[in-house]
Amino acid sequence: MKKQVKTPWPTQAVMQQVYEKHLWGGKGFDFYSGEGSHNPTITEPYLKAVLDFLKSENNKLTVCDLGCGDFNIGKHFVAFSKKYIAIDIVESLIKRNQALFKADNLEFHCLDISKDKLPKADCIILRQVLQHLSNTEIKCIVNKLSSYQYIILTEHLPIGDFVPNKDKIASQGIRLKQNSGVDLLAEPFVLKVKSTEILNEVVLDNNKGRIVTNLYEVF
Repeated sequence: MKKQVKTPWPTQAVMQQVYEKHLWGGKGFDFYSGEGSHNPTITEPYLKAVLDFLKSENNKLTVCDLGCGDFNIGKHFVAFSKKYIAIDIVESLIKRNQALFKADNLEFHCLDISKDKLPKADCIILRQVLQHLSNTEIKCIVNKLSSYQYIILTEHLPIGDFVPNKDKIASQGIRLKQNSGVDLLAEPFVLKVKSTEILNEVVLDNNKGRIVTNLYEVF
């Protein structure tokens, strides 16, 4: 009997292509999650801000990283978490991460975060992930976020006034060219939170927008 080949999910196929064709750059790398994961101007202040938060919680938080990518960022947080669960939609990337990064409190899982059940945790990290997804996918994810105490959300946004949450298809691109960006507190998502704090903001050169990291405490 011929073995049935599993057809990739549409968004999974898109993200596989992004990595295979190096659409986020990184020629010479096996997997490369883009400048947002490798440019020190972006990564260093982000790492400091998130590490300061994790340390303030005395390493007691179970963290779930939704869209962990090549793990160039997440690898810094493992030692400061009670448990670190790293998730991505690209199976070959997860297998690569499992081979490269090992710790007693570290797990990797291949999941579609818009469709699959998410692990239990105290804190969600969503770093420049939602900006690549459609509003339908984002809504599905937002519906799951109320069970977590903290959400650390990073999004690439325009400078100045913009129209939030214009829709798009899942792709390597983001909403910036539409003068839009993801705002979970605005329509059509309207995430209910107890408090919000800007942990970090980096303004990019040449009018390329700003990368903003918010800490949300959920009811």
